[in-house]
Amino acid sequence: MTMQTQTHDSPAHAATANPGPLLEVRDLKTYFRTEAGISKAVDGVSFEVLPGEILGIVGESGSGKSVACLSVLRLIPDPPGYIAGGEIRYRGEPLLEKSYAQMRAIRGNEIAMIFQEPMTALNPVFTIGMQVMETLRRHQRLSRRAARERAVEMLDAVKIPDARKRMKDYPHQFSGGMLQRVMIAIALCCNPRLLIADEPTTALDVTTQSQILDLMLELKARRDDASILLVTHDLGVVAETCDRVVVMYGGKVQEVGSATRIFGQPRHPYTHGLLASLPSRHRKGDGPLYTIPGNVPSALDMPTGCKFCTRCDRVFDRCRLEEPPLHRLPDGSAVRCHLLEEEAR
Repeated sequence: MTMQTQTHDSPAHAATANPGPLLEVRDLKTYFRTEAGISKAVDGVSFEVLPGEILGIVGESGSGKSVACLSVLRLIPDPPGYIAGGEIRYRGEPLLEKSYAQMRAIRGNEIAMIFQEPMTALNPVFTIGMQVMETLRRHQRLSRRAARERAVEMLDAVKIPDARKRMKDYPHQFSGGMLQRVMIAIALCCNPRLLIADEPTTALDVTTQSQILDLMLELKARRDDASILLVTHDLGVVAETCDRVVVMYGGKVQEVGSATRIFGQPRHPYTHGLLASLPSRHRKGDGPLYTIPGNVPSALDMPTGCKFCTRCDRVFDRCRLEEPPLHRLPDGSAVRCHLLEEEAR
């Protein structure tokens, strides 16, 4: 998908009507026990989702994006994973204090998730219709007949041709793009307030990616206060769809800001690197694309200071010794970098 220069900057519309965040994540720590030690996949992450906004979480593989979102729904497998600390509040209610039964009632009804791999998320031995109907019967308490009709409506809404007939088909009879549409139908059939989309366009061709994103936005538009938490490594998708952006690296938030500010005036060296690695019509010649040097460090062996210090081209001694705090800026954005203090001096 081609990155557009225009970006959304509209969460204020929803925030004016309802100033309270829909979702609040504060100092979240999600760790995994391994034979080599404790892997700190998410290590003190904070962000919020406002009513009606689309928040993008970006970063390379291994930055902690998906683990943070699975933690919101408390879907981290235990063992080996566990939430070591922090707070997760949905509409002011602490999710980490909910019982298993209470969380099952919230999943689907209030918060729904589109998983990264639809083929593994769907059960191969049940028909598509049965899997959509199960969600409706479990959360909406519909009769089998009512659930069947509603399932047909949802499959039709996500533009699956001949939806009633395809209710009888199995996941292996659908293409990747069609399976992702089924996942969206399941996620939205209970009309949730918050949709978490974890890499919803991964492994899809560019045309299908665009169709899936347009479909998500179209269905969101039917409910003004609905919000989307979009997890992706595709900055082009973020530029076209998101109101605000959270940049993650090394299990921590490195930068937060409106999409307009992030793409127009990035402050963190990592954000600069991500944007510089994008194919651009302004890039001259046919030379290789820019790449950030090195690799994402293991969550078992993170640098002592700044998590990005081993790959940063602006690193200095303090970066290697002391982890920078998340500096709050007057425009409401935030950056985790010592350079802000150095520039202020």
